Amino acid sequence: MGKKSQIDLYEGGRKLPLVEAFYTIQGEGQHSGKAAFFIRIGGCDVGCSWCDTKFSWNPEIHPLVEIEEIIEKINESGADSVVVTGGEPLAYSLNKLCNLFRENKLKTFLETSGAYQLSGDWDWICLSPKQSMPPEKRIFQEADELKMIVQTKSDFAWAEKNAARVGKSCKLFLQPEWSQFEKVIPLVVDYVKSNPKWNISLQVHKFMHIP
Repeated sequence: MGKKSQIDLYEGGRKLPLVEAFYTIQGEGQHSGKAAFFIRIGGCDVGCSWCDTKFSWNPEIHPLVEIEEIIEKINESGADSVVVTGGEPLAYSLNKLCNLFRENKLKTFLETSGAYQLSGDWDWICLSPKQSMPPEKRIFQEADELKMIVQTKSDFAWAEKNAARVGKSCKLFLQPEWSQFEKVIPLVVDYVKSNPKWNISLQVHKFMHIP
């Protein structure tokens, strides 16, 4: 999935490979605990070894859905906020999708690694950079939230490198990688106590056993 070839696929974003769509509670970062409708778009070549949604990586196994159908699902749920995640959603142009969100007066949230060019108009951008495919330069200044996954002690240096590139108002979060939670949470707690500019993000939806 090349960066240049993907942006114009699927009628320029009029159709998207939809992995799943569901109404739930946000479980991570700044907006944890708030209700939102989640749209998971298929396709990702960032390839994190610890990814908990590897089923979303191959876009060809997920149905192409017209974005108007996605809006219908959201409106039927009664949600006033929508989170677009993946996979890596920015592998596709999201301008048309975001235009429909605006027309339907939905608050818009994006979860991205930033590895592809930013598209769409967002109320909130959560940037979660990965070393295998670092973010595009522009998104650092657009990010409202920086969420760094901590799997080992060495990840703190990568977190600081990215924190130095975001804007002053960007919220900073360290999130223990779920499969290593018991091992790394003491490290994260100690690090935040020594570096209070950071906050801890927990995957509370997993503790609540909800999607």
